[in-house]
Amino acid sequence: MTKADLVFTHGPVHTGDPARTRAGSLAVTGERITAVGHDDVRELIGPATEVVDLRGKVLLAGFQDAHIHPVFGGTELAECDLTGTVGVADYLARIRAFADAHPDRPWITGGGWSMESFEGGLPTRLLLDSVVPDRPVYLVNRDHHGAWVNTRALELAGLTKESADPADGRIEREPDGTPGGTLQEGATGLVSRLVPPSTAADRLAGLLRAQEVLHSLGVTGWQDAMLGVYGGHPDPSDAYLAAARAGTLTARVNGALWWDRERGAEQIDELVARREELAYGRFRAGSVKIMQDGVAENFTAAMTTPYLDGCGCATANSGLSFVDPLALRSYVTRLDALDFQVHFHALGDRAVREALDAIEAAVETNGRRGNRHHLAHLQVVHPDDVARFARLGAIANIQPLWAAHEPQMDELTIPFLGPERAAWQYPFGSLLRAGATLAAGSDWPVSSPDPIAGLHVAVNRKEPGTADERVFLPEQRLDLTTAVAAYTAGSAHVNGHDETGTLVPGMLADLVVLDRDIFTGPPEEIADARVDSTYVGGARVYSA
Repeated sequence: MTKADLVFTHGPVHTGDPARTRAGSLAVTGERITAVGHDDVRELIGPATEVVDLRGKVLLAGFQDAHIHPVFGGTELAECDLTGTVGVADYLARIRAFADAHPDRPWITGGGWSMESFEGGLPTRLLLDSVVPDRPVYLVNRDHHGAWVNTRALELAGLTKESADPADGRIEREPDGTPGGTLQEGATGLVSRLVPPSTAADRLAGLLRAQEVLHSLGVTGWQDAMLGVYGGHPDPSDAYLAAARAGTLTARVNGALWWDRERGAEQIDELVARREELAYGRFRAGSVKIMQDGVAENFTAAMTTPYLDGCGCATANSGLSFVDPLALRSYVTRLDALDFQVHFHALGDRAVREALDAIEAAVETNGRRGNRHHLAHLQVVHPDDVARFARLGAIANIQPLWAAHEPQMDELTIPFLGPERAAWQYPFGSLLRAGATLAAGSDWPVSSPDPIAGLHVAVNRKEPGTADERVFLPEQRLDLTTAVAAYTAGSAHVNGHDETGTLVPGMLADLVVLDRDIFTGPPEEIADARVDSTYVGGARVYSA
């Protein structure tokens, strides 16, 4: 009998296999799981076998992220970081300190500020001028759909009260029309195009920095949700190829090629060529990302009915559909015929419907090709569209951390949606009950990449550590087993990593060990768990 290289004993082992959800031991030989069971697995222990005692811990399939931007996240860790606080004074102190520490940087860049910190969600250029008056400043907000800039940046971009808004964005203005310092959606590119681009070395360093963070959180694979040039951001694809060729890409990665919404079907041949080019080792790019709308907080998410104003009255604004809905059906049908997966950004209920309509058109024309199209974010889903996910085979790619009461939700979203639409937000439970397949992701650096925090919110519909006892739409809570499946088997399915996601013999040994059994403790303590170790293909890539 061939002895195993690695054996986990004294489980629990949470397999994700409906036939046997729990086991006591698991063996790995080479890159693959070779046995799952109980005392019988110990027969595979030989003199060279590494034995891991799970007593007091739990073994799971490695977490996977179905929508994330690791190169951006890793790069931003080396810039002016405004995450972890919502205090304006803290923001300004950090910006001043970063500028003082980097006197040779021509631009001050970074981000992570929260809209809730500012009246109306709009920071001003004058605030930035008070700490950095002499150099341009460009800081993206935490959702990366807006930017805060100072007067010097606006001057360099030539933006004045006469400057027109771009078709896909908005320049927030002072009463006399002067740009006020906040740029929304496509308007961010008016300034970001001037920011010195990162170098290939910067992007590679950012990827490796991000990979280290993600492995420490139990993440073994992901789908990068934007490979391409957008909003002044350089294409991160070269970092993945470089890491894959050097053997330093230890995660399994599927990339989503960016759909340029300023162009049409003529770019499809280029996407086919890029798919062929971007394939090496554990990296490939078999998806196309179409960003159909913006975000609710700045009123650019596409809604079926208008946003409300501060008095609760309907406005003339229903958000933006970045791609013409009829053209979208044609594009998706062609991409599907070429066996691309389509990865939609869809927050508003109109964008969700437009994406589903496009998938339906593809199915009617091409039949079911099994390309695993998925809709990410799903903030507002009209009840009429919930059942369409299962009928069309469209996967619900959820970001659980957003489904909780917090100031951005309570102050900048619910009042402007109104009570009916606010109750349609993040309908995880409804989608599950209607038969939809769930995958899960973080959208990091928009929000934390920690899957354990995401599991906590998916189950509790409350942020970890909050004193707020309100449960956000409690009927949409998921049970823990379902939430874990979304972060493992569901995301593995979306990412095309078909030999991962469950712990059964023959599967690749992508594993995570947690320091406690989250299935036996109170749900409100899920977020207290920590990653003990992470394995990809049976090789340890992180140890606490």
